[in-house]
Amino acid sequence: MSEDIEIEREDFVRETVRADLAAGKHAQVVTRFPPEPNGYLHLGHAKSICLNFGVADEFGGRCHLRFDDTNPAKEEQAFIDGIQEDVRWLGFDWGDHLHYASDYFEQLYDWAVHLIKNGDAYVCDLSAEDMRLYRGTLTEPGRPSPGRDYSVEQNLDVFARMRAGEFPEGSYTLRARIDMTSGNMNLRDPALYRIKHAVHPRTGDTWKIYPTYDFAHGQSDAIEGITHSLCTLEFADHRQLYEWLLERVPAPAAPRQYEFARLNITYTVLSKRVLTRLVTEGHVDGWDDPRMPTIRGIRRRGVPAAALKEFIGKLAVSRSDSTVEVQMLDHAIRENLNHNAERRMAVLKPMKVTIRNWPEGQVDMLEAQNHPGRPEMGTRMVPFSGSLWVEQDDFVEDPPRKFFRLGPGREVRLRFAYFMTCEDFVKDADGNVVELICTYDPATKGGNAPDGRKVKGTIHWVSADHAVEANASLLNPLFLSENPSANGDPIADLNPNSMERLTGCKLEPCLADAEPGTPVQFERLGYFSRDQGEGLNFIRTIALRDSYAKAK
Repeated sequence: MSEDIEIEREDFVRETVRADLAAGKHAQVVTRFPPEPNGYLHLGHAKSICLNFGVADEFGGRCHLRFDDTNPAKEEQAFIDGIQEDVRWLGFDWGDHLHYASDYFEQLYDWAVHLIKNGDAYVCDLSAEDMRLYRGTLTEPGRPSPGRDYSVEQNLDVFARMRAGEFPEGSYTLRARIDMTSGNMNLRDPALYRIKHAVHPRTGDTWKIYPTYDFAHGQSDAIEGITHSLCTLEFADHRQLYEWLLERVPAPAAPRQYEFARLNITYTVLSKRVLTRLVTEGHVDGWDDPRMPTIRGIRRRGVPAAALKEFIGKLAVSRSDSTVEVQMLDHAIRENLNHNAERRMAVLKPMKVTIRNWPEGQVDMLEAQNHPGRPEMGTRMVPFSGSLWVEQDDFVEDPPRKFFRLGPGREVRLRFAYFMTCEDFVKDADGNVVELICTYDPATKGGNAPDGRKVKGTIHWVSADHAVEANASLLNPLFLSENPSANGDPIADLNPNSMERLTGCKLEPCLADAEPGTPVQFERLGYFSRDQGEGLNFIRTIALRDSYAKAK
């Protein structure tokens, strides 16, 4: 499997771009990815990133990264830096084309003045609540604001004073003069500017008024010469406003907007508002919590960028909404890791084993494959002694007939090592089995018996004399239902068992030097990645099989 996954498919976006180039409408394709720096990116943004950058790459064009930094009250430099890091992690580069809506504030202001002078915009002093009431409903037309009757001179004067910071927030807005009876609610004199007394991450306190997304978006596209402005379906009803504004300002270009279906995944919420709540209300441990469907969370889990791009590359780019099974994402992750992740042995819930016939003080160094299907990945040496750790679940005092692991008198194969038979066990004062007393067959070194006898069970192990101790976090679905929002507030659907934290795990010694973010397969247990920070902590990237049925 290639680490460099390309999205090669046919869809309406690519068909449109191909036709436009063939017709000579554009000499070069220019797209853009325009995130708001008021949070970190999630998996839905990853789909948009791959589409915008992917289309530009495929057709020899370029893609701009442009921050829609028009709401300083919610924006932070940390989000700006993090978004750039996430886009680069996915493997995309904007070159010299890093832009901000704030780069164009002066030009946007001048165009707003142009609209006022031409009678296409006016100052409105309705409160936000009154503006909603005046707007009407889907079945009733709106009513004109009193500001519609202001003269051009009055509008210019008040708008200039808005910029100068003379008025409090909420006292005035600048609105487009379109049609208060339109069936498209977005054309009922939408707001173009609002007053905000907040410090902007880039412009400081220079500006007291800020353009809305609807005004900044299309005009920024035109300034940058964007040819294909790709948006998700919720912006379809905004396209008429996008075009109306571009027709009424002296823009240097006339970009076109195209809408595609956003990404929806079962058992997942991709709403920045809800994700923000998860963080601010303390339901998760930050935007990079490995349970979060953010790119930062996915990265911290150890999911390779190639796996995420492989998943996105298989998604339809269509004009109709649909929901993807989360198992499709998991399959892409497992396929990538199954091919690329080295294998290691770790015991997450350890039980002591004493091999009573093991020569005292002897240590064998056994050769273990790093990957059973890829010999080119080499081998490693694993220490073996007479004192081991095995999984608690690999022993049953009274095993059922089809239990092929350890029990009294049962023989198993120790991975890469020897055949071992359980002879006895030790219990604590509460009746719990805490130690197994076993014997090994020295003739079976490497896991094969010279007499040809077979055993049905193979288990992993770690030498107790050489093990390194670590903690592990087992991740389960963050939400209990396929559609967490179906019954209202998705927070109510949170899975109380979305993370199980284990301490005292025993790992083979080479894992002490594991690189953070590089996943390995803990044999029989799943794929794990060492977490960032101090200590030896591992996060389960993904289980060997899905756990959605168990989440309930």
